[in-house]
Amino acid sequence: MLKDITIGQHFPGNSPVHRCDPRLKILLVIAYIVILFTVTNFLGLALSILLLAGLYLMARIPLKLILKSLKPIMPIVVFTAVLNLFFMGGEGEPLVSFWVFRIYKEGVAYAIFMAVRIVALIAGTSLLTYTTSPIVLTDAIERLLRPFAKLHMPVHELAMMMTIALRFIPTLIEETDKIMNAQKARGAMLDSGSLSDRVKAMVPILIPLFISAFRRADELAMAMECRCYRGGEGRTRLKVLRFGALDWQALVLCTLAFAALWATRFLMPGVL
Repeated sequence: MLKDITIGQHFPGNSPVHRCDPRLKILLVIAYIVILFTVTNFLGLALSILLLAGLYLMARIPLKLILKSLKPIMPIVVFTAVLNLFFMGGEGEPLVSFWVFRIYKEGVAYAIFMAVRIVALIAGTSLLTYTTSPIVLTDAIERLLRPFAKLHMPVHELAMMMTIALRFIPTLIEETDKIMNAQKARGAMLDSGSLSDRVKAMVPILIPLFISAFRRADELAMAMECRCYRGGEGRTRLKVLRFGALDWQALVLCTLAFAALWATRFLMPGVL
């Protein structure tokens, strides 16, 4: 399961999605999230999935990789769907009724709707990290937050911390997998027993993981100090971010697509 988590990983490429300005991609991802939560019917949700599928095809990211990355969040998706299935009321006779629970047709529709929306949300935000390297992402976040520097906010440091945290997610996942394998080789039963036994079995994993994380943080801080890192003041960029023709085309096309998604609110009744 841990190997299936691809959050924070970057997959190099030369597709139009990879070449777009990272500032534009961040803003478009935020806009996509907002539009996704304004969509109230299955037509808009289906169009948003088609838009996302087209972007993934353009970025040449394998479908198997996408499905593999969605596997770790499936418990959350299922839990959300079950909650909406049992606690969403409806009109008329329930489809299923037992004890204090009643399942209505509206509850089934809304459970499916929310499950697909969460999957689209995760897949849409993952596309940003798949197609943008951590260094470029740092520069983009810093440029977007630059107006807040007038309020004496440490913009560069915040962007650096966010990117370092994103960068070390795959490393910590790999370290956790190694520790778990080492504990299993020593006879630890991590996948069996009661819930309390499994919680207790996590202690020999969490302690070495925290020690390793603090050691990596100390090594990174020492390496940055040895390279005379003193924050963002006076620093130059290897690649200066500039809007090009491709970025303007992407902005126009995505704006039209988002407008079409928002317009579906008036074409069909909502799920509720």
